[in-house]
Amino acid sequence: MDDQNKNLILATALSFVVILVWFVMFPPPEPDPVAETPTEQVQTTDGSGSVPAVTADPPTAAAPGVETPAAAAEAPRIKIDTSRMDGSISLAGGRIDDLRLKNYRVTNEPDSEIVTMLAPVGSPDAYYALQGWAPAGDLAANAVPGPSTEWTQVGQGILTPTSPVVLEWDNGNGLTFRREISVDDEYMFDISQSVRNDGNTAVRAAPYGMIVRHGEPSDLKKFFILHEGAVAMANGELSEIQWDEIPDADVDPAWGRPAIVTNDVTEGWIGFSDHYWQSILVPEAGSTFDQALTYDRAADVYRAVTRLPTRTIEPGQTVTSDTQMFAGPKEWEALQAYQQSGIDGFVDSIDWGWFFFLTKPIFWLLHELNKLIGNMGLSIITLTLIIKAVLFPLAYKSYVSMARMKELQPEMEKMKAEAGDDRQKVQQGMMELYKKNKVNPAAGCLPILMQIPIFFSLYKVIFVTIELRHAPFFGPFQDLSAPDPTSIYNFYGLMPWGVPEVGSVMALIFIGILPLLLGISMFLQQKLNPAPTDATQQMIFAWMPWVFMFMLGGFASGLVVYWIANNTITFTQQYLIMRSQGYTPDILGNIKGGFKRTPKDAKK
Repeated sequence: MDDQNKNLILATALSFVVILVWFVMFPPPEPDPVAETPTEQVQTTDGSGSVPAVTADPPTAAAPGVETPAAAAEAPRIKIDTSRMDGSISLAGGRIDDLRLKNYRVTNEPDSEIVTMLAPVGSPDAYYALQGWAPAGDLAANAVPGPSTEWTQVGQGILTPTSPVVLEWDNGNGLTFRREISVDDEYMFDISQSVRNDGNTAVRAAPYGMIVRHGEPSDLKKFFILHEGAVAMANGELSEIQWDEIPDADVDPAWGRPAIVTNDVTEGWIGFSDHYWQSILVPEAGSTFDQALTYDRAADVYRAVTRLPTRTIEPGQTVTSDTQMFAGPKEWEALQAYQQSGIDGFVDSIDWGWFFFLTKPIFWLLHELNKLIGNMGLSIITLTLIIKAVLFPLAYKSYVSMARMKELQPEMEKMKAEAGDDRQKVQQGMMELYKKNKVNPAAGCLPILMQIPIFFSLYKVIFVTIELRHAPFFGPFQDLSAPDPTSIYNFYGLMPWGVPEVGSVMALIFIGILPLLLGISMFLQQKLNPAPTDATQQMIFAWMPWVFMFMLGGFASGLVVYWIANNTITFTQQYLIMRSQGYTPDILGNIKGGFKRTPKDAKK
């Protein structure tokens, strides 16, 4: 391999190392403290007939009719109980504001608390859903139920997949509001709200739905590879909006605050997305609606809102509006099923990233392999075998070309000696030599270049998808989305003291078993070829396996498993192909040569 190709490989590898060093030395900033949870109220309409914007008062301004944290805690509740969720619905506002995910725990410990999805006003990270009717025309604000209106449950019972619940509120002036809430076996709520007009005059109102978050989440990671914030689909176009983009939006006159608005959506959804969880509003199919992300700066409240057109309810008429709300983990199979049932692009609520054309098929294959094998670590190794098999024709040409270049090495050295300092003559002679022997010097770089997007795509899959969260391998490796839990610090569990905290500098220094195997596999793969003659390149290549070993030590252990398997398969392929071309790598000799001190004359 000539100097240009060596430089290309060196530049690629060093660029990767620089990226790793940057994110180790300059980690993402810690999230700011979450503001106190405010109370809220629905603003009255301006008579234009538009659905009103949502506003919030600071905690000290508990105006009449506005729910306070104490009122929320005292309000009657309806229990939610499914195989995957439990919680309750507050009759104050009829809000879904208490939800936990039975199948997921905060940590990998068996006695860890289950994950809290939604929380009521007054709780840290208050997070809940509201539905309602905004008054329009001459209809007064107090003629429709507000966020603090106490509903009455019709009948008894709890909300389960087989038993919906019905709430009702009569305004005393001829309008009866009714809300039926049902839930499926997964994570989708169906909310059907209706208005019956028993009065003598027609009234106008507009149905709306919203998801409310008080402040940014306290566990915000702010990592470059992960989207956290709002996510929306509008007429086939996906939008991912970071948390800080919503307050920075222009003030929308129709909403009276910073807002990112999309009007006239005929098919879509909107909500908030965390690392593994999300809450999404899906208005009824066939309706045209506006969707908006708003921010109340004074109260530090974010809202994802859907506004449907104003409806006229004639005397004796009942008008109904249906909305779905997803609240749960971003499980691929569940989202895929909802997408097939008619929710456009719902699988894309998972953050597949720029390389979605790689991350999607890689995840699908890994998911199917895990269903077949039943062990995510073995599935990653099998996935590596499949990827290497797909790339084998390219790798074969590369290794054959490298083997032939080894045969040309004596002629190349002779040519360099004869040309002396005339580099142009050396380059021309080498190109003629390559052409004569039908050798492509760039072929050795192609497998390395192909591995870079695959590596980052797999990193994205392991870091983002919930199927890898707390996925076990064997022994101490019970979470492939987390770094290697073993450490040289306690001699891999032989000593009675613990290991350094994950993510600390000590954890990067006292690496675990998997990073150590990674360094060894990369070192052996490198020793298939003699060290470069250039002293600087020789030193850099000699250090590279151990630099990667420490840099990748803090990465997800599933990614390190992939890299070890990739290095092992690459080593085997290259060794066998070189043997088939009549060149037997002197691995032991290359290792011994790598530890010899370079003579001063050779350096000059």
